[in-house]
Amino acid sequence: MEEEYRLLPWKRSGDGKILREERFVGRDGNVLPILRFPLLDGCGAAHCFTTRAGGVSHGVCSSLNLSFSRGDAPEAVRENFRRVAETFGVNPDRIVCSMQTHTTNVRRVKGIDGGAGVTRPLPWSDVDGLITDEPNVVLGTFYADCVPLYFVDPVHRAIGLSHSGWRGTVNRMGAVTVRAMGDAFGTNPEDLLCAIGPSICQACYEVGEDVAEQFYREFPQVEGLLLEESGAGKYRLDLREANRQVLCAAGVRPECIQTTDICTCCNPHNLFSHRCTKGKRGNLGAFLMLRGQESDSLP
Repeated sequence: MEEEYRLLPWKRSGDGKILREERFVGRDGNVLPILRFPLLDGCGAAHCFTTRAGGVSHGVCSSLNLSFSRGDAPEAVRENFRRVAETFGVNPDRIVCSMQTHTTNVRRVKGIDGGAGVTRPLPWSDVDGLITDEPNVVLGTFYADCVPLYFVDPVHRAIGLSHSGWRGTVNRMGAVTVRAMGDAFGTNPEDLLCAIGPSICQACYEVGEDVAEQFYREFPQVEGLLLEESGAGKYRLDLREANRQVLCAAGVRPECIQTTDICTCCNPHNLFSHRCTKGKRGNLGAFLMLRGQESDSLP
């Protein structure tokens, strides 16, 4: 039997104004909770970040799992994707998925790529970022603690969506995506609206000296990015702030960046977290679609 809609109260580091929870009711009456950034409203694009509620998966993948590689029933994952696609007013064959291996590879995709990773196998590998300027193509990237990065260029009507774990962050995935959009669409960083989605917070993200050293080298001027645990050789890393710094250095205006106040690890009942569950989990999804000009006024 399908799980009922339920989300527990959020544990947040802010007042909840940066990222809001909405409920989408599908044609069959199912309720899908999604998260949205007010900054990205009214800019010609539709977006969401999923929770773990509102789907049909069971067990550790309960219930809106968006991965075919976590041991979940394929028919359940396909139904979960169908429900997400419905929030954009499209079919699943309009979704285009990443193939994340912690690279900084960004791929330009088009309508002919629709369904890749959902209704048909992915024709590419090692792609952690997707960009497009074609409407009604839903970009999809996937998470269970790493950082989702949303990019909207309302001037050139182009979008990007990138996955940034610690490797992607130290290698400046955000800046790579900004450059890719500039090369492909003429995007000026100062025109971009960006959001840093739900991901693990600094208090929950412990790293060793090898990772800490790389961040000290790449971000030597950023105070508080790494907090040392006394004498243990362990550090607490602020991935979100590192990504914000990357976007600012790439030319995005600070006032045009919204950073989530929701941690995946602090909210394991509402979101999948690899760290919290020691790998026993499904995948969340970040999705972004450029609207056709005739539908820009739709919710």
